[in-house]
Amino acid sequence: MKIIYLTDIHGSFSRVYELLIETVADVYIIGGDLIDIPFYNLDSAINYHELQTFFNGLRRKMDRNREILEDFVDSFIDDPRVDAETREKAFEYQQYTIRARRVMQQKYKVLENILSIKSNSEIYVLPGNYDMNLRFTALHERDLHMQWHEVNGIKFAGYGGADIWSAGIPERYIVRYQAGINIPDKNNEMYNFFKAVKPDFIVSHQPPHGIHDRLSWKGPSGSPALRTYCENSRVKACMTGHIHEDWGFFQGEGPVYLNPSNFGEVTTIKGEVSEGGFFYEITLNDEDRNISRVQFQKFVNNNIYPISEYNIENNRFIEKIIDPERFNALKLQENFDMKTEKYSHIPEIELFLDIRNFFRRFQTKESETRIQELETVLEQITNEHAEIAFDIVGSLNMGLSSESSDIDLIIYLRIENVNTGECLDEDSYKNIIRLLDQHLEGRYSYQLIDCINLNVVEKSIKDENYECEITQRFVTHRAMCRPVNYRVIAPIEDLLNTKIEFRKEVEGSVRSYFKIFMTTTSHSTSFDKYLTRIKSLGVKIPDAINAKIKRYLDGG
Repeated sequence: MKIIYLTDIHGSFSRVYELLIETVADVYIIGGDLIDIPFYNLDSAINYHELQTFFNGLRRKMDRNREILEDFVDSFIDDPRVDAETREKAFEYQQYTIRARRVMQQKYKVLENILSIKSNSEIYVLPGNYDMNLRFTALHERDLHMQWHEVNGIKFAGYGGADIWSAGIPERYIVRYQAGINIPDKNNEMYNFFKAVKPDFIVSHQPPHGIHDRLSWKGPSGSPALRTYCENSRVKACMTGHIHEDWGFFQGEGPVYLNPSNFGEVTTIKGEVSEGGFFYEITLNDEDRNISRVQFQKFVNNNIYPISEYNIENNRFIEKIIDPERFNALKLQENFDMKTEKYSHIPEIELFLDIRNFFRRFQTKESETRIQELETVLEQITNEHAEIAFDIVGSLNMGLSSESSDIDLIIYLRIENVNTGECLDEDSYKNIIRLLDQHLEGRYSYQLIDCINLNVVEKSIKDENYECEITQRFVTHRAMCRPVNYRVIAPIEDLLNTKIEFRKEVEGSVRSYFKIFMTTTSHSTSFDKYLTRIKSLGVKIPDAINAKIKRYLDGG
């Protein structure tokens, strides 16, 4: 069983959509701060914030802090003792609040439409301090606040909100956080809820006291009740967010504690932009449902970079840093990938990716099962031989595999001292094929489309050798295919992306061959097959997608 956990998306709905398209998991959980502002433009948000600040100060001055701000402001509108300017501000605030509720509900509806594309997975969300109570939104069936859901015998429960009211969000609609430092455990709403439910996985927007809760200007800010419960129960993991800077993996006496930092871009207290994209992938054993591995990952420009990994050994998790540059950049609170230019592929490839992403919205369960199987196979081959990676082509790349489909693969590996650069006659390649046959025999028929020696590609990129045929194939595959075990490919693609002009030139050099491939009869037949599978699900193909497919098969 696989779980993907992300939090603090702050309105980055398109990034969430892309992550769902690119990943496979049984359960997805988003741990709060789903939206950024309750309006569609920043000026409205600033005006509303200024009015909130004015009335919040007035509320304190009049010693009426127990009143919800919206009720406090409403009392001014018809009060003849209030001056005209304050009454006008009160009316303006009231109108902004009505509009904020409507816009927030619209935003949650957009997010629900995005989450609904993942029909083969369970997806749950938790409100943060930037959110309204999700009971009154399109996300109510996915809501984890004071709710629990069970998947394959694993119970997930959550508690949302935080002990801070986020200015810019209507106070009337926020989640009432009743789990703070000054509330005894026996009167603590969160503590009593978890004690009654006894979840396997806890999701809380605000972290437990002393773990992933440190603010530079305040110190520890988490919930003592949450820490107490976790340390005296059989919880497997406590997954939190809220404090973007105090992220990480921590194993205490009880569960593991996970805070992946922000997934969406956020503005720091220094006024700088923090790039985000971080999430955890949690793997459970099929036998005992205990956590066997946790991988910290980053989603960048539709690529997933493994950053660190935590594997269980003798009842303790051992940390392995996979990508020290990204790991240390986050540790120093520095952006790493913002400096990488987001490039556009040649038009034919961009067209293919648009069509592929539409198809993947209807990914079959068979496709997800095969991807998980290939991940397991690669892990076994790595243990027996050396690290390799796949790129997936054909129906599995489109997410539309059926039981009768073949698996089309491209292999990436490193081979030293190869004169031609090709892999096919090398002993290491032959050994990998033997292992592939052994692991896939009787389950799937597969076809090897290509084999890429990464050592050759790395050298040609450094030398900017535009004529290297192996690099041309690498660039084309990477632009269009679906990777398995991307950690092997990632350093080469990072190097390639530091030389965007080189990458564009190489893509351009293979453009004529790609156009020929697009118009072949076999390629056209494959698209007919994909369309038939989608239509069999009762899906009507939009005219815009039909037009793109026609243009694509006509050569772009």
